[in-house]
Amino acid sequence: SFVNDGLLPNRFPSPGEPPLDNAVDSPLLFIEMVRRTWQFTRDDSLVRNLAPVMQSIIDAYAKGTRHGIAMDANDSLIVAAEPGTQLTWMDARIGDRVVTPRMGKPVEINAMWHSALLSLAEMCAVDGGLPGVDAAKLTALAAKVKSSFGRFWSSHLNCLHDTIDGPGGHDSLVRPNQLVAVSLGRDLLPPLQAKSVVDRCMLDLWMPLGVRTLAPGSPGYEPRFGGPQERRDQAYHNGTAWPWLFGPLMKAHERVHQDHEAIADFMHPFVNHLREACVGQVSEVFDAEPPHGPGGCFAQAWSVAAPLSLWHFCR
Repeated sequence: SFVNDGLLPNRFPSPGEPPLDNAVDSPLLFIEMVRRTWQFTRDDSLVRNLAPVMQSIIDAYAKGTRHGIAMDANDSLIVAAEPGTQLTWMDARIGDRVVTPRMGKPVEINAMWHSALLSLAEMCAVDGGLPGVDAAKLTALAAKVKSSFGRFWSSHLNCLHDTIDGPGGHDSLVRPNQLVAVSLGRDLLPPLQAKSVVDRCMLDLWMPLGVRTLAPGSPGYEPRFGGPQERRDQAYHNGTAWPWLFGPLMKAHERVHQDHEAIADFMHPFVNHLREACVGQVSEVFDAEPPHGPGGCFAQAWSVAAPLSLWHFCR
């Protein structure tokens, strides 16, 4: 009921407050979560009830909606570009300055866009189908997106650009967002490229309790999360490691290496951390460099979800 112009709020408003809906990823993640729920429950009624909302999201992205979110008619990729507005999960802002603007075509958004199109098409398999949803049209559009997705590949870095077609061209900073393109399991990349993405992120971004948001040595890299708010906001997505990114990393790792035992081994630091900071919880973030001190919220929902998801994944 909160969907408006194809957008979802990134937090539900209190009575009388306007929704804050500057999130290009939330609507696409919503479709992904409906598909995953349906996969496990086969609750066709849920899909039938939500199909009009999901189709409205797809239509809004394809035609263009607020905050400069729109599909480029030339390559079918999603653009997210409104100056001064933070639209992806890397949403730190200091006054009027967006710390990581990522304007253009973000890599994970287009991986989610491709998956959302296929997900809604797949859910047309419910009994009686989904009136108003054209599975063939969605599948054809997804094929165009997949064909264009190759533009993200950087032969120089041997991994994916973080954004393309931005104000300054392509952004070649090594960030973890590219892992989504592999972890969703939609075969967006050839096998060797998918493996190279995972190996590069393991080499440059992995740390025992999360994934760095920027490779060490990159311009703007911040190894510590602490101090005044302005300093923390500057570090938030420029090096600081996030546990929630462990989910995409390990799922991508499993898809290319098919090594379940490795995932189980990666769980041990989380078990130890449950005895630190807030006992029984997982912190929001960690310093990018040893000793990887915890920071931010001492109990964060998506941080807790990461090891739980991994535990179920490797059972």
